[in-house]
Amino acid sequence: MLKGQLLHPQILKVLGESGHGSGILIADGNYPFATRANPAAERVYLNLMPGLCSVMQVMEALVPSIPIEAAHVMIPDEGGEPSIFADFRRALPGLTLTTHGRFPFYDLARGSDVSLVIATGEQRIYSNILLVVGVVPPPK
Repeated sequence: MLKGQLLHPQILKVLGESGHGSGILIADGNYPFATRANPAAERVYLNLMPGLCSVMQVMEALVPSIPIEAAHVMIPDEGGEPSIFADFRRALPGLTLTTHGRFPFYDLARGSDVSLVIATGEQRIYSNILLVVGVVPPPK
């Protein structure tokens, strides 16, 4: 029995196998998972229905569970910053969001270092984030 917030066995397995520099894609319900993510990455479908499970619910479980050294986000070609970016910043204090246009973001998500792709039922558009696993420093 686990005591932490993250209980999903498939996600825990992939995180345990991932290391420094591995990528974890958490994507909204509009993301083209079949064609715009690393084909070798493990896929976890948490998109039960529109709105469930949300990107921020996944972040709430993941962020305390792994070291994160970088976060990449997709921005629209026109218009303002997506509202979810404020939520990302609150969840990742001290990290700067690295922004990418739609197709450059897709290229990152197809990278060989992406080990986990999590599909959500998030309905807000441009609610995609690619987290890069950091390191756990040795004890002093």
